[in-house]
Amino acid sequence: MRLTVLGATGRTGRHLVRQALDAGHHVTAVVRDPARLDPADHPLLEAVTADPLDPAALAPAVDGRDAVLSALGPNNRADGTVCADGARSAVKAMRAVGVGRLVVVSASGPFIDDGDGPFTRVVFKPLLRRLFLDTPFTDLENAEREIRASGLDWTLVRPPRLTEGKPRPYRTVLDRNVRGGTTLSRADLATAVLNALADPATVHHHVSVGY
Repeated sequence: MRLTVLGATGRTGRHLVRQALDAGHHVTAVVRDPARLDPADHPLLEAVTADPLDPAALAPAVDGRDAVLSALGPNNRADGTVCADGARSAVKAMRAVGVGRLVVVSASGPFIDDGDGPFTRVVFKPLLRRLFLDTPFTDLENAEREIRASGLDWTLVRPPRLTEGKPRPYRTVLDRNVRGGTTLSRADLATAVLNALADPATVHHHVSVGY
């Protein structure tokens, strides 16, 4: 497939690019600094320097591709709306050029459902939000809202707390959180994104992932 990857030089995006290339996909990596790409030189890799938050700049990197994969996320506390802004930009660019398939990395933290245990539902997640993560959680909620209303063939992938650990077996659940799944490696998150892309059953659903 011909894929466009947003957030390609981030900690998850690097795994995503590498695994997509290893699987034989042609990858267009949208970056601000091509020197940060890893790998920097691959016959199936095309680097496009563009602002992913600008739909007009993003559209040429999306045109003619089979799908867009987004691992965009904040680099610091000042990036308080980057997920929602990135989702809005991707949707506009994809609509402009007629590309329909979108897979976006979200997170399980802002969302409470019956997949969570009682302590997580009642104490842990509300406390985490109130004390530390209200701004990023709100950003993710707004991003998901943009994506769900897009009219595209979207899938949202919701991991828990991310680590730099090695790949190992993980669990996935459709449209609810993974009970007890509190961590996931970024390498396994990238695998889950590519698996969701290949699975038509994930279209218009969120996929929760965790150990």
